[in-house]
Amino acid sequence: MPPSINLTYCREDLVSSLKRVGLRSGDVVFVEASGDSLGELAGGSSAELQWELYYSAMREVVGMDGTLLVPAFSLSFERNEEFDPDKTRSVQGASSSSREFIEYFRTLPGAVRSADPNYSVAGLGPRAKELLCDLPNTSFGQGCFYERLLKASGKLCGIGVDLGVTPFLQYVDETARVPFRYKRLFTGRIFQNGSSKKAGWIASVPIESANALRDGSRIEHIAHGEGLRVIELAGLGQVYAIECGQLFDLALREVARDPWATARGPAADPIELEKARVGSNGFVVGLSKDAPIVELIAKLWKLPRDIVSDGYDAALLALSTQAPMVLHEYPTGTECWTWLVPEKWTCHEAWLETIDGRRLISYEDNPLHVVSYSLPVDGEVSRDELFNHLHVHPVLSDAIPFIFKYYERDWGLCCSRELKESLADEKYRIRIRSSFSYGILKVGEVVVRGRSSKSFVLCAHLCHPAMVNDDLSGVVVGLKVMQELLKRKNLRYTYRFLILPETIGSVAYLSHHEQLIPDMIGGLFLEMMGLENPHALQLSFAGDTEVDRVLSQVLQEVSPDSWTGPFRTIVGNDERQFNAPGVRVPMLSLSRVTREKNSNWPYYPEYHSSRDTPDLAPPRQLAESRDLVLRMIDAIEGNQVPVNKFRGEIFCSRFGLNRDAYTDPEGNRALFDMIFLIDGTRSVKEIAGICNISLESAQGVLEMLRQRGLVEYTGA
Repeated sequence: MPPSINLTYCREDLVSSLKRVGLRSGDVVFVEASGDSLGELAGGSSAELQWELYYSAMREVVGMDGTLLVPAFSLSFERNEEFDPDKTRSVQGASSSSREFIEYFRTLPGAVRSADPNYSVAGLGPRAKELLCDLPNTSFGQGCFYERLLKASGKLCGIGVDLGVTPFLQYVDETARVPFRYKRLFTGRIFQNGSSKKAGWIASVPIESANALRDGSRIEHIAHGEGLRVIELAGLGQVYAIECGQLFDLALREVARDPWATARGPAADPIELEKARVGSNGFVVGLSKDAPIVELIAKLWKLPRDIVSDGYDAALLALSTQAPMVLHEYPTGTECWTWLVPEKWTCHEAWLETIDGRRLISYEDNPLHVVSYSLPVDGEVSRDELFNHLHVHPVLSDAIPFIFKYYERDWGLCCSRELKESLADEKYRIRIRSSFSYGILKVGEVVVRGRSSKSFVLCAHLCHPAMVNDDLSGVVVGLKVMQELLKRKNLRYTYRFLILPETIGSVAYLSHHEQLIPDMIGGLFLEMMGLENPHALQLSFAGDTEVDRVLSQVLQEVSPDSWTGPFRTIVGNDERQFNAPGVRVPMLSLSRVTREKNSNWPYYPEYHSSRDTPDLAPPRQLAESRDLVLRMIDAIEGNQVPVNKFRGEIFCSRFGLNRDAYTDPEGNRALFDMIFLIDGTRSVKEIAGICNISLESAQGVLEMLRQRGLVEYTGA
């Protein structure tokens, strides 16, 4: 029988079958097709004729008013490749013939393709642009193509493929927040309209354990029992069609009953599955009770404390033995306002060798030798390629830099400039054995309750491996401050100390504790606390709050050689998240950096390098910083509004308050200046400023008056 007769027969059979499974003129249909048996049936006709058969049959059924869509997945960002909607080939399909059909379809005149760099969809028909253009940067989340398809009363159709493999079920999984999938940010470049632009795209992905492999067979089995239309077509396999709404409701119902209904299973704790797959570095840190500053630094600083890692967890667990601490946990993929919690990163080993086996650098020697969150790589590379991925410190020739790529997909090593300049061989051997896995970002919180629920927040970040001033020093100082506050009674305010990974830790905590934000009167980020420089205080975004004024005055009184600067002019750290729009907590930053930023990269020469060691943070400097923070807290506690309980000028002699105008003229004047300012309209800070005396002196006089029943305080 000639091929044309076979093709004609197949086409008629397919048209009939598509109608029998429920497709109609004007439908919006998402199609998956495989033609593995079509070639034999068509008597060896060309592939293009075979795909024309599929397309013409579907077009006859849905008519010119219908819209046809096919998955054109390229996985470009997942493969670290640029995505061009016009040229990038599809790489994923039910079979090689599926991919051939997709390529045929997406290159038809008038075809539209979405800009999703991993899971694009191609379409033809009057509603193609409406469904595929201007999508948000999410593959399966709110507003994605599949949500639009659902709202358009679209249908799913399969030719030679099973319903259980439809990507629509991934949309159901993300909507239902199944435990074995999480959201991941992919970054890369998209070429469109003649230019290449950097972009980020979010897609839910399964944990890599075999338990989480996609398996929609249970959903398909239930769908068969609830009226799914399926026809076995000779030579083409089964043909099915189902309304998106019907499958969505069915699958959502089954996932509610069994969250693992769309996975291979069996159900298990995803964290434990990932630990079993990746393994653990097993860091154990023991600290003595009330460990001194020297011990805290010595036992914690060398740990590879990447933002979500075993090293970070070990350090936080050790610190939790030093004060009552609540550990807040945020799983990978958790939405934190506009941010996503990243994956856990584990580096098992990494090194650079000459071809003859001479080891040049090793992760075992120093974790800074590997870019934090580096992709794995193993093999020989040319000197040129190596140099594109080998980082050095911009200032110090003998230091290893700290480089991180938390939200980029790249690999890299780090070494001193001296070593890099000595590398002259044509080729080198590299191994970075690293793993990305579903993990838990952790924030430690120490709380000291006061009479008021209004709180003052101290904050420091624990991440940054094998470094001290940035910012283990802030963690240690904050911990010592809280240990002192825990001994105090009858505090006016509540005090919170947050130990967290930089930036994402603050965003995670704040986004999940929005109810606390209105009661945060202010805060202080602590960093670079051990340097030999005077203290520097960076003001809040507002810059003129009562907290700004009080802390600035304390700094001036305690350390006249210190300096103060506006928001984002001295340092840049988690104080940004507290001052940001929608939060606006006036958090200041206290550090020990110099004014000469240009000559000190950018805060101090050893910043972000292997030279940031305990030698740069002597205990006396850290103790001095601790004492300054406590003085600031004392000032915050005492900065109340005194109200007079007396009328007229006080008869000082009656209360033993007299300051002789001849022997103590300054004391006499200060006392009476203060007395005339106490009327319930000015804070202690304001009174001290008007009288040009220290906060401590003003608080002392007011306490004397309070003890004699002449003054009381408003507020908390």
